[in-house]
Amino acid sequence: MTDSDSARWEHFEHMADIGVRGFGATPAEAFAQAALALSAVVCDPASIRETEKVEVECEAADLELALADWLNALIYEMAVRGMVFGRFQVDIANDRLKGIAWGEPLDLQRHRPAVEIKGATYTELKVAREAGGLWRAQCVVDV
Repeated sequence: MTDSDSARWEHFEHMADIGVRGFGATPAEAFAQAALALSAVVCDPASIRETEKVEVECEAADLELALADWLNALIYEMAVRGMVFGRFQVDIANDRLKGIAWGEPLDLQRHRPAVEIKGATYTELKVAREAGGLWRAQCVVDV
């Protein structure tokens, strides 16, 4: 469930890696959609049950660094917990990001993971308000 009808995510091509991009009415909503795009690199987010909740906190000097830190924190949580996430909530205030990810342990048969994500990079890292008013949050992830 999203906060607005305009929230969405997509992938974009980038040589051997893949770009993730989230859109939303606020930076927080765009960050949540970018996280969903991140999950969709691994498997179909619709296949993920929301049985467990993981909280993540990041601190960064600006929104772009916060995006990279947020996505890297999620990649870390997926790796150490052996989980995939299908829904996200993000709150951004001052230099702090508080996020919640809902998901479940990875099930190889049901989730059929395509790749393992190594990390979010600063390549094409951008958080900005588009001409139409939507926020875009994007970067390239190393797969």
